[in-house]
Amino acid sequence: MFPSAGGAGQGMRCLDGGLVAWITGLPGSGKTTIAMRASDMLRSKGYRVEVLDGDWFRSAIDPEAGFTKEERARHLRRAAWVARLLARNGVIVICSFVSPYRDVREEVRRIVSEDVPFLEVYAKCPLDECIRRDPKGLYRKALEGKIANFTGISDPYEEPERPDLVLDTVARDPDSNARALVEAIEAAIQR
Repeated sequence: MFPSAGGAGQGMRCLDGGLVAWITGLPGSGKTTIAMRASDMLRSKGYRVEVLDGDWFRSAIDPEAGFTKEERARHLRRAAWVARLLARNGVIVICSFVSPYRDVREEVRRIVSEDVPFLEVYAKCPLDECIRRDPKGLYRKALEGKIANFTGISDPYEEPERPDLVLDTVARDPDSNARALVEAIEAAIQR
């Protein structure tokens, strides 16, 4: 499933420089669903797009990554450099990572923005709704004490203070949020 095939097929728009849209939010907030739907919408318009999802990135690129703050920071810096490399080669990169700490997200922004535009996107969803959704059963395990350093339960999630875009994943459906993300990406590319 990951990474998404951006492809350089016929009819694909080759941008001089791409962009990185970094979606942050609690586990189960809808980040990856929105990322995948937005990437499909952008591809249908002819853009080259890659989705870097936290689960995929951990398993394929950074399997030794742990969950302490320092390990998460190192993991996210690696993801930021990969995203930057893709984007500076004309690819729109949509990243879906919990990225729980503000200071680390600021570091990610610095890494990416040296070369290409960066959008911090907040998939806003209350903790109780994420627990209710619990698509992977991880909240249940964390609440039972079976998972340490779990964001929202035994580890903090620091909400973005000034995100470039807020996507309310309770009030709006995934397609509406994906369309809002596509509009923000296209507006940033045209600047």
